[in-house]
Amino acid sequence: MMRRVLFGLATVAIAALAVYWFALRGSSTTTAEAKPTTPVAQIGEGKTVIVVGDEGQILGTRTTDSNKKGGGKQQKHLVLLPVKQKPKGDRVKGHVLEEVHVIAAAPGAIRHYLAAARYGKTGVTLETTTGIEIRFGDDLEAARKWEAAATVLADPSVTLLSYVDVTAPTHPAVGGENHELPPAN
Repeated sequence: MMRRVLFGLATVAIAALAVYWFALRGSSTTTAEAKPTTPVAQIGEGKTVIVVGDEGQILGTRTTDSNKKGGGKQQKHLVLLPVKQKPKGDRVKGHVLEEVHVIAAAPGAIRHYLAAARYGKTGVTLETTTGIEIRFGDDLEAARKWEAAATVLADPSVTLLSYVDVTAPTHPAVGGENHELPPAN
């Protein structure tokens, strides 16, 4: 009987040591760090729009009624998404989420000039307020693609164009002469 008790205690001790060694050792309680959500896009136009955050989360609605208390304040510029109604759930999905990721990666100086997003045969395309299309393909390497787009748009020899294609960020392409660049800050 004593052997069984000692064997049982040894088994429990070995199991506890194994749990400690493989699961708990070296772990520490991490402090949760809240990342602020940035509104970057909107669904719908008019008086009331649905605001979408930088990770695709639905943040609620925003009204542009200047008669309300606190109204008349300059609202943060949001890019129009090609969605007709509120998505099911608490976030956008699929191609719309890709569009949101590309918008969120845009440099602040350029984001102000973005008007609308869409997804077509060239993937994610953002349109500037002057009509220039910036074609991204997918949302992978969005920051790198924005660097390439900013380089093209900052080139003083480029004054008129229809699109900037940064689907291959190491080889951006431009085309057309239909639209002027947005004014410099």
